[in-house]
Amino acid sequence: MIKNNLEIDVKVKCLEEGVTQAQLAQMVGTSAPYVSRLINKKEGIINKVFVEMLDKLGYDIQLIYVKKKSGGDVL
Repeated sequence: MIKNNLEIDVKVKCLEEGVTQAQLAQMVGTSAPYVSRLINKKEGIINKVFVEMLDKLGYDIQLIYVKKKSGGDVL
């Protein structure tokens, strides 16, 4: 079964960049409680059913994080 770890990845990237969830919320134009809900909910950012459908069709999902050369919009 494919596991969805985007929530953990976002937490780790925030720590690596020294960005709080509140700062991240401001960067993407939403509220801190909404970002917290996305990161902490059990279903995950990618819908669990979507991931399972691809799994049953014989596909793995691979995500690669590549740091932008410009540095992005980190505060």
